[in-house]
Amino acid sequence: MDFVTTFPQRPELEKARRKLERRDIPYQIIDAAPGYSRVGTGALATSAEGRFALGADLDLTDSGWVDYRPASRAIPARPPDSFPEDVFGTAAIMVLAPCVADLTRIRLIAHLSGNLTEVLPYLNAEMPNGFYNPNVPALTFMEGGRMVVVYASRITVAKAEELVDAWRTLEALRCLVNQTWARRNEIEPSALMRAKPPALEIFKRLPGSNCRACGEKTCMAFAVRLWCGELRASLCKPVFEGEHKHLKPALVEICAGLGVVTQDAESKPSGALED
Repeated sequence: MDFVTTFPQRPELEKARRKLERRDIPYQIIDAAPGYSRVGTGALATSAEGRFALGADLDLTDSGWVDYRPASRAIPARPPDSFPEDVFGTAAIMVLAPCVADLTRIRLIAHLSGNLTEVLPYLNAEMPNGFYNPNVPALTFMEGGRMVVVYASRITVAKAEELVDAWRTLEALRCLVNQTWARRNEIEPSALMRAKPPALEIFKRLPGSNCRACGEKTCMAFAVRLWCGELRASLCKPVFEGEHKHLKPALVEICAGLGVVTQDAESKPSGALED
């Protein structure tokens, strides 16, 4: 198997499976159930031929394709935990793509059925290593080597090892959110804005060409000034207007989580996404 994809809804996975069977193209189903059934619909791995066949079907909605890598851990055999007051709900992965900061890993955007607006200040109080931006609102933190940004109704994960690892990250966060909300009477909510993640995380989402179109001598210098709030991300012309436009979604996403101004902030609410 060369490539893997997932789907926002389970019926799309079944549709893809039937299409490949009709064409006698080999595939492998990676089921998120039982352990990750609240945060994943399942995945389909296939060859380049299978990817092309599914990509040509305009009636099929997938989340995107990445290189297939075997899962580094097993999917839990028991059902996911349930909570009396589930504010997280379920997660649907809408965007799946290679991570531009590390092409050996993946990034994703998952939309939630719940709303975390009221939970975020409590999470911020419980996560001293996170960066909370109440103006978005969004909470950014590192989970192992993964960068996670939690918004009111979506979550982004960068540098996940592979899809099962991404499901594990989402499920752990689902439990953390609901456990924190259940204990909210014991927690003093916080809107404190702590230190931001390193400017290196912004730099990794820039071309690295040191073209000076932004007015800075190097991409790292630009990343530092962007991180400090002194420049707009849109000054990076290769990403916003030139040959590196494929980097724009990831750059806009991390800027939104850090409260860094982009060109989109002039016409969209802070934290808006272009996918």
